[in-house]
Amino acid sequence: MQILDKETSKNTIKHWFMHLQDHICRDLVLADGGNSTFKEDIWTRTEGGGGRTRTLTNGKIIEKGGVAFSAVWGKTPEKILSALKLENADFFATGVSIVLHPHNPNVPIIHMNVRYFEMSNGIWWFGGGIDLTPHYVVENDARFFHSQLKNACDKHDSDYYPKFKNWADDYFFIKHRNETRGIGGIFFDQLNNQPKENIFDFVKEIGNTFIPIYTHLMKINHEKPSAENEKKWQAIRRGRYVEFNLVYDKGTKFGLDTNGRTESILMSMPPMANWDYQFPIIENSLEFKTQSYLKKGIEWI
Repeated sequence: MQILDKETSKNTIKHWFMHLQDHICRDLVLADGGNSTFKEDIWTRTEGGGGRTRTLTNGKIIEKGGVAFSAVWGKTPEKILSALKLENADFFATGVSIVLHPHNPNVPIIHMNVRYFEMSNGIWWFGGGIDLTPHYVVENDARFFHSQLKNACDKHDSDYYPKFKNWADDYFFIKHRNETRGIGGIFFDQLNNQPKENIFDFVKEIGNTFIPIYTHLMKINHEKPSAENEKKWQAIRRGRYVEFNLVYDKGTKFGLDTNGRTESILMSMPPMANWDYQFPIIENSLEFKTQSYLKKGIEWI
């Protein structure tokens, strides 16, 4: 772990994340095309810090969406110190987290998180990722998504995309189902192997890639017709999303371990989900085809 340099301060990073939240919310409202707006909930954390949670419900395309910013600090929980094998130290953490659940099952769920963490002993790192969870996997959409991520990564380090793509395959994996949450994307954590300014530039690149990727997928898919059975499948896939976030997601665990705001931590949950017992998947159906793609190691580009 590198020791903190002073060129890029935590306040600089915090304010850029606040700006990222602002422009993502603005552009999503425009892309949604209805009269929807984000409602803002400003909250404070007793131990230090707080955040701005913004939610959009029942838009034209987005059924439920959340874009959350937070900057929290205080005594590092013992569980985290033990995992890092460190002595007692204070922490500062800031970031933006986004999850969007669309009405139409032909539009995928998307998640992005970019974050920064530092400790009073000088240790720091960046983390984050962006992944796509289609209810129905469309090969062209998957190739577009991964190509855009590769382009963003390649501007900074040609090793990033293959490394972080494999990391996402492993991370966004529902072990008890033996399936991936979706088609992956990229995931990175404790990234501090270059000067902080360089990694911050990469994190900015990922943050700025979100809107052009998702607004394109919204535009080309939201008017496709969907039947009752497809809505049923959407609810089943949303259930898998819930399972991952509650059982495996590190961000959820960190938020709860640091006494974060529960409503904001759980804003990623879909508005409705379903768990049919042994839901039948008909061979050669679109659901069967999608299920066949929920595995690690698929090279989309």
